[in-house]
Amino acid sequence: MRLRSPALLVGAATSAFAFDQVVLGGGDAGVGNKPANTWEAIQDALSGAGDQAKALWDEVTLLAPEAVASFKKSALAHKPKPARRRPDSEWDHIVRGAEVNKLWAAESAEKGADARVLESYDMRTRAVNPAALGIDEVKQYSGYLDDNENDKHLFYWFFESRNDPVNDPVVLWLNGGPGCSSLTGLFLELGPSSIDKNIKIVHNPHAWNNNASVIFLDQPVNAGFSYSGSSVTDSVAAGKDIYALLTLFFHQFPQYAKQDFHIAGESYAGHYIPVFTAEILSHKDRNINLKSILIGNGLTDGLTQYAHYRPMACGEGGYPAVLSESECQSMDNALPRCQSLISSCYESGSAWSCVPASIYCNNAMIGPYQRTGRNVYDIRGPCEDSSNLCYSALGYISEYLNRQSVMDAVGAEVSSYDSCNMDINRGFLFAGDWFQPYHQLVPDILDEIPVLIYAGDADYICNWLGNQAWTEALPWPGKKAFNDAKIVDLKTGEGEKAYGKVKSSGNFTFMQIYQAGHMVPMDQPAASLDFLNRWIGGEWA
Repeated sequence: MRLRSPALLVGAATSAFAFDQVVLGGGDAGVGNKPANTWEAIQDALSGAGDQAKALWDEVTLLAPEAVASFKKSALAHKPKPARRRPDSEWDHIVRGAEVNKLWAAESAEKGADARVLESYDMRTRAVNPAALGIDEVKQYSGYLDDNENDKHLFYWFFESRNDPVNDPVVLWLNGGPGCSSLTGLFLELGPSSIDKNIKIVHNPHAWNNNASVIFLDQPVNAGFSYSGSSVTDSVAAGKDIYALLTLFFHQFPQYAKQDFHIAGESYAGHYIPVFTAEILSHKDRNINLKSILIGNGLTDGLTQYAHYRPMACGEGGYPAVLSESECQSMDNALPRCQSLISSCYESGSAWSCVPASIYCNNAMIGPYQRTGRNVYDIRGPCEDSSNLCYSALGYISEYLNRQSVMDAVGAEVSSYDSCNMDINRGFLFAGDWFQPYHQLVPDILDEIPVLIYAGDADYICNWLGNQAWTEALPWPGKKAFNDAKIVDLKTGEGEKAYGKVKSSGNFTFMQIYQAGHMVPMDQPAASLDFLNRWIGGEWA
């Protein structure tokens, strides 16, 4: 890793941490005059933030009063999720980070130094009886990574490969949000089964564990079955937990540690994955055999991507326009100020710059589309179930996962399951994480491992135009060769109709997937399995 990557991570973490402490009532506030809620805390903090910060908030309030009013309404204090920790006797294995620390320290000074970050972590695991739930016949494990010092508990569910688990690679899957459960990916997109409207299990023949073992992780804490009395509000802090989880998992299951390991995810995972990857790669003496990363319809470089909302909404992304000419012109008019705000966020890393940028840009560039009532995750149709992020199947999944028999089978310790936790979403926004320039980590990652960016071309919220644009704008030594690379058709076999396009050079690959929205594996299951198998097989590396 070059020096600028750790420096960026430290700067992002510092700015987010400082803002989070103010928002949640930290700092010098006494018990008697602690702000009643997040909005009051923001106002208190602004009074001492300086004229420039206050002027920026005043400007955004003037330009987008409804958006700020909505922000104010939602700015509530963090609410811990009710949970009950199961006794140790209910788990098959418990790995103590402190014991791993001692073991590694005895092996080598370098590895012992890496292990010290595990001191407060434990990992609890149980074997899930495949017959109990009927989701798949393969070997399964579930459990929690516990950060005992900070009362954080991350839930994971592992499915072994249907093919050759002794040799097939391992994939970590992450959904986005921030704050959405990765069990959405399990049951709606790429897992071994889905849940139908009758809350019945439906086998998925195109599951990603056909030729790879897959870990589904609920992160950050308080997403899905994960829980905590505290909170994580930035991608950097979340990355520390991911490194600990993977280290302890591969220590407990060394039979999977020798295989190739890949990190995949979508949406806000465009933020998570570069940060998590940089964290893993910073530990040179590790037991994580990381070989590549895959990001689908990600939010990665907001400065570049937000310029492509207007073209996507106005008929330039391959689908008919959904906005009028006057609405399109209004978005054009708003873009320069939006990009100026994002640029300030990139330069300062300060939440005082990044939060107003998020409020203004989301209102100006996403708001007009949302007000049409169309699905922001799929430009081809309306949002048919607003209570479940436009997809009724999310409700079916929640109903299934809230069954006590299911929760007992996997060892869930929370009182209830929700597909997305908006407290987490707001926490990341308040901390200024939304527009942190984590894409700047990608060049260093490309120095070490391949990176795949893929995008369903019917998505609006993280559309293919913006994703293609940031990959071509990224400054790295291979930029010219990548931009000049030939674009070729993607097909599942000889003579088959193309399901997308791909361009690749060096360690960088971009794919456009036809007729797929935000969740490519759901909309194009056969295609997604095809490019996954070819990617992990090294076709484009």
